[in-house]
Amino acid sequence: MEFISKELSDYCNQHSKAETDILARLNRETHLKVVSPRMLSGHLQGRVLSLISKIHQPNLILEIGTYTGYSALCLAEGLKENGKLISIDVNEETSAFAKSFIQQTNFKSKIELVVSDAKIFIKTINQPIDLVFIDADKKNYLHYYQLVLDKMPSGGLIIADNVLWSGKITIPENEMDRETLALHQFNQFVQQDERVENVLLPIRDGLMMVRKK
Repeated sequence: MEFISKELSDYCNQHSKAETDILARLNRETHLKVVSPRMLSGHLQGRVLSLISKIHQPNLILEIGTYTGYSALCLAEGLKENGKLISIDVNEETSAFAKSFIQQTNFKSKIELVVSDAKIFIKTINQPIDLVFIDADKKNYLHYYQLVLDKMPSGGLIIADNVLWSGKITIPENEMDRETLALHQFNQFVQQDERVENVLLPIRDGLMMVRKK
């Protein structure tokens, strides 16, 4: 969901660095062949993720929720020379779709796709995680956040997608459905967490950006 007019959204896209050819094809093929294509990060959000990653220059990126691989490819643009991105998803079909595109890029040796329950796999990671992108099942956002934060160095970044949830996040709590309430509780927890500093950006469906102190 966009929170600005289509005209302004188009203007932002026109004045942001263009998608690469492979990202444009991935974007198009996702919309043609995959269920729920609105889950794709897309041009503007993808460029935001790429720029953040390039500024941060992470050695290890963890992505929770692969979908068709668009955000993974954007984030990988900022990896250090010998850096690595691990992307976790439970969906074998979309992960295979993502792999088919990733294998066509220069990042194929840097991106590891893992088909697993993220709550289990994260516990096996035994090296510092510099950047985390959370874009998976909403009810577990807070759980993922708590699992990764202790594995991150000072200055590590967490970016959580969909935290405005099509605007439903502002309705009264007693009217929220399960997913909306989970995202609201996640946002509240982050806001009150003294271990971090945060800003909620109204980009597409909302990006919560968090820096560990």
